[in-house]
Amino acid sequence: MNDAEFKDLVKIWPDFPTNGISFKDVNPLIRSSESLNYLHKRLFDICNSLEISKIAAIEARGFFVGSLLALSLNKGLVLIRKEGKLPGPTIKESYTIEYGTRVMEIQEDAILNGEKILIADDLLATGGTALAAASLVEKLGAIVVGFVFIISLNYLEGPNKLKDQGYKVNSILEFE
Repeated sequence: MNDAEFKDLVKIWPDFPTNGISFKDVNPLIRSSESLNYLHKRLFDICNSLEISKIAAIEARGFFVGSLLALSLNKGLVLIRKEGKLPGPTIKESYTIEYGTRVMEIQEDAILNGEKILIADDLLATGGTALAAASLVEKLGAIVVGFVFIISLNYLEGPNKLKDQGYKVNSILEFE
């Protein structure tokens, strides 16, 4: 398998979840062992040389991206979840996405001051979710060493927003 064949597996759903959105579905990328192994290899190749303490994964599809990386890089995994899904003391961050406003949170004790964190998610669109995740990580005193995504929707300017803030952005597939 190569990147072009991998990209062909992405299913595009018009007008989902709202009218005018062209949803890029990553679920077909994990349905076969061949494509899941390809995803795992590509993620590992991108991130293996990065100096990191932990992976922070964004709910929900970012969880499988982060899990693959945490296992293969022998690092811990931290979950960034929707509001109300984590027990114990948390910190919150509001953010805007393509079709609304949301709140994410992270447990206060999930990351230690000075740790180097790689943030993982399935897709980068406008960058709102990613920037909110970075804000949460940095509020806990950690350093965001970069982001890794399966898909980047470059036409929505998310990669540029992250890069303009000084973040390193890695994506396997790009849609222009």
